[in-house]
Amino acid sequence: MQPDVLRYTAFASEPGGGNPAGLVLDASALSAEEMLAIAAEVGYPETAFVTGETAHSLRVRYFSPGAEVPFCGHATVALAVALAERHGTGPRTFTTIAGDIALDATRDEHGAVQVAMTSVEPATRDFDPAALLELLGLTADDIADGYPLLESYAGNWHPVVVLDDAERFHQFRFDPAALADLKRERGWAGTVTVLHPTGPGEYEARNLFPVGRITEDPATGSAAASTGAYLRAIGKAGAGDHVVIRQGRHVGRPSILHVDVPASGGITVRGGATPI
Repeated sequence: MQPDVLRYTAFASEPGGGNPAGLVLDASALSAEEMLAIAAEVGYPETAFVTGETAHSLRVRYFSPGAEVPFCGHATVALAVALAERHGTGPRTFTTIAGDIALDATRDEHGAVQVAMTSVEPATRDFDPAALLELLGLTADDIADGYPLLESYAGNWHPVVVLDDAERFHQFRFDPAALADLKRERGWAGTVTVLHPTGPGEYEARNLFPVGRITEDPATGSAAASTGAYLRAIGKAGAGDHVVIRQGRHVGRPSILHVDVPASGGITVRGGATPI
């Protein structure tokens, strides 16, 4: 029997915005092949599957239309909202391939569920950017001063590219098939994260994710957490800082992600989700 698939959109900043996710609340009887087939049929960037539970957490797996991914932030937030709507707010833990994700669901002044999602322990590392820059039609001169090219991890590895010039940020183009090949070669299960600073503690993001029918992700929770880790690592954000990331304008789905940066440990991303 085909399981029920819920459809939610997460991190929307206005009606019609946000990133859609499929949710299967009971996938305990499904194989990996069946979950992949369901994700491909749904066609969203990711679908989250609850595959079981322990005394302290839910086991969750994530599939894009093309492959399993270790972690997906927007689907995690959507799933936490759906569970809070059915079973009540409060803290929960999701056990994922990437590790344990701490969640805390509350209700805002309008009664809507809001989720604080804290990532696994982050990390950053150097990488050779030549192939990526060439594919995006960029050069080293396009990189914003003080923002080194690094890979950042908070559940998935994301190369982070920060562009100072707004026109370059909005107008660069890329070949989705070539980028998908590069992502597989480099082991980038998450998005390629391209940022543009728009004010103190504020960034616009384009998260490139060529998989299935998708080329750019409208809102990327794992990339937002990785961005917080990246900014902390390079000294652009410190303990107690709040970072605002706007995303999705280029694909017609405006989104906003709020990132809290602690002195150490996991990065917290906040947002909500609504049924589609």
